[in-house]
Amino acid sequence: MKMELKDLTALELGAAIRKGEISAVEAAQFSLAQIEKYDGKFSCFVTVQEDVLRRAEEVQKGIASGEYTSPLAGVPMGIKDNMCQKGIQTSCGSHMLYNFKPTYTAAAVEEIMKAGAVPLGKLNMDEFAMGSTSETSWFGVTKNPWNVECVPGGSSGGSAAAVAAGECFYSLGSDTGGSIRQPASFCGVTGIKPTYGSVSRFGLVAYASSLDQIGPIARNAADCAAVLGEIMKQDKRDNTSVATKGMDLQKVLHTDVKGMKIGIPADFFGEGLDKDVAAAIEAAAKQLESMGATVEKFDMPIVKYAIPAYYIIASAEASSNLSRYDGIKYGYRADDFEDLLDLYTKSRSEGFGMEVKRRIMLGCFVLSSGYYDAYYRKALQAKALIKAAFDKAFEKYDLILGPVAPTTALKIGENLADPLKMYLGDIYTVMINLAGLPAASVPCGFDAKGMPVGMHLIGHYFDEEKILGAAHAYQQVTDWHRRKPTELD
Repeated sequence: MKMELKDLTALELGAAIRKGEISAVEAAQFSLAQIEKYDGKFSCFVTVQEDVLRRAEEVQKGIASGEYTSPLAGVPMGIKDNMCQKGIQTSCGSHMLYNFKPTYTAAAVEEIMKAGAVPLGKLNMDEFAMGSTSETSWFGVTKNPWNVECVPGGSSGGSAAAVAAGECFYSLGSDTGGSIRQPASFCGVTGIKPTYGSVSRFGLVAYASSLDQIGPIARNAADCAAVLGEIMKQDKRDNTSVATKGMDLQKVLHTDVKGMKIGIPADFFGEGLDKDVAAAIEAAAKQLESMGATVEKFDMPIVKYAIPAYYIIASAEASSNLSRYDGIKYGYRADDFEDLLDLYTKSRSEGFGMEVKRRIMLGCFVLSSGYYDAYYRKALQAKALIKAAFDKAFEKYDLILGPVAPTTALKIGENLADPLKMYLGDIYTVMINLAGLPAASVPCGFDAKGMPVGMHLIGHYFDEEKILGAAHAYQQVTDWHRRKPTELD
């Protein structure tokens, strides 16, 4: 059985554990061996927990006693390093929090633990989730399992790469402007950003509070639905958390796309879109049509305002959220300082990386006197127009389809020196966060260099079942999600 573990999905492994074909401890040992074998090459994990096998033993007993009934009980998983776990280092990929061990656990992590999850450790990420390449982490660059010369995407690059490399069976990531979907696309795995407010942000270290959302990354849509079903709970500790109908896994598994109306914004296929990505998306659309869906293009010109609106709003909120890191209460503190102001200045200068400093400065600028109306207020107006455009589109369409990113995974270092070029790579994802909508990345092909391409499936508010149902139906007739990275033995 152990020889076959690398090919199992999270749900398949969970079923095998419940049947007694393998124990949770054996599954954990397998994942730890995978980390030992591959993580030196890919750098997905920043922390591997010491209590993994003890937790697996507890879960195994809980399964036997009937305490854990989730289909995911006993399955090893990973957690992005910006979600708090009591007593476990939570660094957000930053020198600023290199020694921070929270005294509480994030709500989403609590919920997945209640389901019998076996956390393996914390996954690498762009510093404070600010980046699209996983190159800005203080712990070093995460590499793409399909080609170690390429980035895995970001900021949840470690979360996507670990699943692609078989180091864990699923992971939790966070998505502020595409940070689940873009790395899922680059790494050839499935990931979903749920509706804003459907998963509690309590215990998620904030980047941009009105945009951040926790979601799963896994090998297929069914696994994502199972994970989302466990963490999609209302939480009174998060004022933005809302009551949802939950997730019906069986409904997802039996969704038929026949009769669905799917719209493709023609504006997604403009200048800058790689021809191989465009071809893969068009082929996916034809596949959905052959399954009985109606697919047509429509105009959505508001797309061009997404990037400026997003980076103004996100940077403004980041400048506020990151003001708490001053070297006083916790985290990094400069050794040599003259007075309080000097302590603040040196601690923040030495503790934060360049990309974080850049976004803090941009945020302070757009919120400053004389510029607030010219930039921030207009960005909020653009956000409202983007939301209205999607509302109008969903009056006609069940789902919206398009590319996740304009290119496949870039070479390491290719965009880091050109922030504007890196920001433009988020053109298709940031508008989803501005509108608060759910959206998934689903593997749908490869480019000429053998790098994965992701299909973007966007739904109306709380339509996660419809998105993942369509994705699951698509994955029943395609095998893109079953392909294994070329860098694995």
